[in-house]
Amino acid sequence: MRFFPRSIAAALVAVAAFSGVAEASKSPTVERIKKNGFLRCGVNEGLTGFASPDAKGNWSGFDIDFCRALAAVILNDASKVRYTPTSAKVRFTALQSGEFDILSRNTTWTMSRDVQLGLEFIAATYYDGQGFMVPKSLKVTSAKQLNGATVCTNTGTTTELNLADYFRANNLKYKIVAFEKNAEVLAAYDNGRCDAYTTDASGLYAERLKLKKPADHVILPEIISKEPLGPAINHGDQPWGDVARWTLFALINAEELGVTSKNVDQMMKSPNPEIRRLLGVEGAFGESLGLSKDWAARAIRQVGNYGEIFERNLGQGSQLKIRRGVNALWNKGGVLYAPPIR
Repeated sequence: MRFFPRSIAAALVAVAAFSGVAEASKSPTVERIKKNGFLRCGVNEGLTGFASPDAKGNWSGFDIDFCRALAAVILNDASKVRYTPTSAKVRFTALQSGEFDILSRNTTWTMSRDVQLGLEFIAATYYDGQGFMVPKSLKVTSAKQLNGATVCTNTGTTTELNLADYFRANNLKYKIVAFEKNAEVLAAYDNGRCDAYTTDASGLYAERLKLKKPADHVILPEIISKEPLGPAINHGDQPWGDVARWTLFALINAEELGVTSKNVDQMMKSPNPEIRRLLGVEGAFGESLGLSKDWAARAIRQVGNYGEIFERNLGQGSQLKIRRGVNALWNKGGVLYAPPIR
């Protein structure tokens, strides 16, 4: 019998343990998605740029594309998603009760939601902040001029608390008019029931397009909060969180490395080790997630990298024309930064 030094024996034990990672990382949620043949995704009831259906019921938007990317990595088919429209008021209850596998609905990541509701936010997909929209006829150029204003917003969101904090800090008075559904808030504002409409700035750009006369309204310059928006899942299935989190990171890394939906197959031949690991040419990173080697390549090929998704839905290729700003890559003036695949 051959005896090994303790350090070598320990290393062999570690290697044996590591070889079982793919098996140990199986997710009940992912297995259910594979068995059902589709991903269940909770989304906004209708917010241009993020999630909205067309006349035929086909959904599109920034949050929709993240669901599509997940379907691509798990099922190799970005179309295998069933969308459940849900309001801000009931979205967390619906997720907790198992109505869908993931909530991808312009939702702010906060401590209380993360810790007290039994949720896990996988990461921030979009860095936003709360703003105000007012009719140009009010001749208001700053939110600090809104003393005594009636403000429309949604119930069950962080906007109500942010609004209270901002007006209190600036010694301003206000009256709130709150509704559950976006359409109700917008209708009230458009019909003159309130002086201002407050929500995430990205949402204001989207909702302004639906007004009777969009050009008659202006979005004020103040951003009064931090609103890191991101998908959420229920606690208790860490491997599912890993799949969702690393799908996002793969899309961000793809943009940084110049891998797009158009050149992904060509990039498979790249000598760059980072690209080769991302696309599954080298290493077994997909297997460690319980996925195929080309998991990231599937999402990039079918949906695009982060930059493609942003520009198509929110940026210059969309109706909203939102600049990347803080949502640009870290090496291009923004804060977008993903851990490396290695």
